Amino acid sequence: MKRKLGALEKVDADLTSLQYKIRRDARSYKDEFYTQYDQYVSQREIFMQAPGSATNDGIISFRDLIDFISHVADCYPELVTQFSEDLIQLLNLHHEHLERELREKVVGSLVLLRRKDILDSPRSVCGNGWEEDMTDHADSRLLQTLFPLLISTHSKSLRTLLYQKCLSDLRTSNAKTTNHRLNRTFQTVLSNLLTSDRTSAKGLWAVKITRELWKRQIWTDTKAVEIMKEACLADNEKVIVGGVRFFLGGDKEREELEDESSDEEVDMGQIKHQIGINKKTKKKARLMENALATVKKKERKKKQPHPLNFSAFHLLHDPQGFAETLFSKHLQNSKSKLNLEQKLLVLQLVSRLVGLHKLTVLSFYSYFIKYLTPRQPSVTSFLASLAQATHNLVPPDILEPLVRKIANEFVSEAAAAEVASAGLNAIREICVRQPLAMNDTLLQDLVMYRKSKDKGVMMAAKGLLGLYREAAPDMLKKRDRGKDAAMGLRAGIRKEQRFGEEAIGQIEGLELLERWKEEERQKKLQERDPEAGDGELPLSDPEDDDDGWEVDEDSDSDSGGWQNVSSDDESADVHHDNRRPTKKAKRDASTTGESEEDNDNDDKDDEDDDKASHDDNSDDDEENKEDTLQQAAAAAADKISTLATTRILTPADLAKLQELRLAANISASLPSSHRKHRTSSQSTAHRSRHNDDPLTAAEIEGLASLSKDNKSTKEDRIAAAKAGKDDKDEVRKSTTARRKEKKREQGKSTTNKDKARKKNFLMTLGKAKRKQKSSLVERGKVLKAHKERAGRGGRRGNR
Repeated sequence: MKRKLGALEKVDADLTSLQYKIRRDARSYKDEFYTQYDQYVSQREIFMQAPGSATNDGIISFRDLIDFISHVADCYPELVTQFSEDLIQLLNLHHEHLERELREKVVGSLVLLRRKDILDSPRSVCGNGWEEDMTDHADSRLLQTLFPLLISTHSKSLRTLLYQKCLSDLRTSNAKTTNHRLNRTFQTVLSNLLTSDRTSAKGLWAVKITRELWKRQIWTDTKAVEIMKEACLADNEKVIVGGVRFFLGGDKEREELEDESSDEEVDMGQIKHQIGINKKTKKKARLMENALATVKKKERKKKQPHPLNFSAFHLLHDPQGFAETLFSKHLQNSKSKLNLEQKLLVLQLVSRLVGLHKLTVLSFYSYFIKYLTPRQPSVTSFLASLAQATHNLVPPDILEPLVRKIANEFVSEAAAAEVASAGLNAIREICVRQPLAMNDTLLQDLVMYRKSKDKGVMMAAKGLLGLYREAAPDMLKKRDRGKDAAMGLRAGIRKEQRFGEEAIGQIEGLELLERWKEEERQKKLQERDPEAGDGELPLSDPEDDDDGWEVDEDSDSDSGGWQNVSSDDESADVHHDNRRPTKKAKRDASTTGESEEDNDNDDKDDEDDDKASHDDNSDDDEENKEDTLQQAAAAAADKISTLATTRILTPADLAKLQELRLAANISASLPSSHRKHRTSSQSTAHRSRHNDDPLTAAEIEGLASLSKDNKSTKEDRIAAAKAGKDDKDEVRKSTTARRKEKKREQGKSTTNKDKARKKNFLMTLGKAKRKQKSSLVERGKVLKAHKERAGRGGRRGNR
């Protein structure tokens, strides 16, 4: 036995050394290669006659010869023309009976030959009809060999190996440039696999490959989306779920992978520091070269234009037909084999399609009626899907029964707090997309729940109230409208929305950028001529002409407008300051003399809003504000933003536009007393912000966690206490401890003092004894050497 093992090791060593020699000088070792190739041919013939009776030694020898020939095949391409065909024949005929390591070696050798461009193009069409599309060129030869085995073999390990090799070959083929011919051919094969037999589970491999290549941004065209569309319309449950999950989460996976790749930063300073202080080796030099190549690659990516990665929903060819087919085949069909969880996924996909593309599927809304009860499992998912499928082109007559059903089933005094908050939140999400789905009576009843003692219900009702103060304040009672909405109605800014009415198409927030540019222009002119007032600005300015500003008669009106706004604001502030002590005195008098009337008032804030917005003879500042709002409304109606048509927006302008949008959204979330007046376009954008983003059941249940009835369990309280303890420990850490932890996370070394402190006591015992026994002369020498080292910058002379 020892002799056999020694002989095998010697053969292995001979093949390895011969491979190295052939790489150095192929001509000189041609005869030796002939000898090994003849040995491979003889062993292959023996193995093909009886693959099941091969010995272990024969399998090991055969495997080593395959590995040897595949590595040096590019040195003798004319001698190994039949080698790739032999491997393909061996794999196709005996892949189920081959030993595992030998099978992996054969597959790996085929991949290696494909990378060396030695794999021959097919000479004849294979037996399966769906393989005819892959017989046109040599690029698909490897996929033509491996993919049929992937969908037919029963070996789990072989399926995993073939799946990885197929993906690797496709990624390699599209590494430098997109191989459109190979992609189109393989996509046709996957599409035919799905459409040829819709009940087969083989289509799951088409789903997996397409989803992985979509995530890697290799396939980003409409053909890949059509493959997943066919998967959603299959009859196999696993294939259907795979296709639906692609549409619901494929874009998010792609974004997460892109973020992970961008987060992988290479610290060149740290690598140089480690190489400078440690011993120089080839491994560390190679590490430095790889890091430098990674940095250069990222710099090249930054200079390249950003690819337009459209969502899969926007690349669908016929979303209306796709949504109708999905709904009728998997949801309306009583013979559907999908369970409740799978039906919910399909329901979410159909609702995303209807809401995003504003489709008209009227029978889809009546499907929800029987599921809108608190006892229905996963009812919040149904509510989220219904809200997601709502848009401004859905007739209000269809949505109004659904809203009333939710209000009757979920929102009542007898319902639990989390049920009522979920119902109110769902109604608000529906009304955000279609405010006309609510009638006056029901809205006024739901708004009364803002006085609920439960915090979740109260906040949900206030959210609904805030929505209709912006969208349709005329549907609210006068005392519920608030000051801004009431004054907007009087000035004509807040108008009733009509069915099917669309906002004027323009860049969102463009008026914010134009207003900011006008303010900057005013500041520059003030700096150049401080003595001139706002109304005495020059009509022409060379600096503005260079920037592309056109100033004519609008400059006088704009400057006058600035004077009016500032004067109104100042007069309003003066009136507010003069009125405050009067209000306080009145409030004190009312609290002392009329306590019974105070008890009758349920909501002081609403009463204040009512008095401030509807009392015409209260104060002069309200008249001034109404005049200002009327002037602003007239100016907004007459003037349309021409910024996008008069100049090209630079990247700096776009970045500033994004910053202004963010600031506008933040100010919109503040209370009305702390925010500036919002334009109609901003409120419209705020209402339509949900169109592209998915709505989940967690958002419907968001306010239910604030309810009193939703008590946490003992385990939750223990976990919260532990989390709080960790936070306290983090707060109590000193600055030195935080600095050490930061260094440890960055992989940096600690000081010698810290290392000595953590050293084992027995290791330091000898040094301490030597220090005690050392003489005065020895201690002087040590101190002198230490002083000299400190003067030259340490042991390495680092200054």
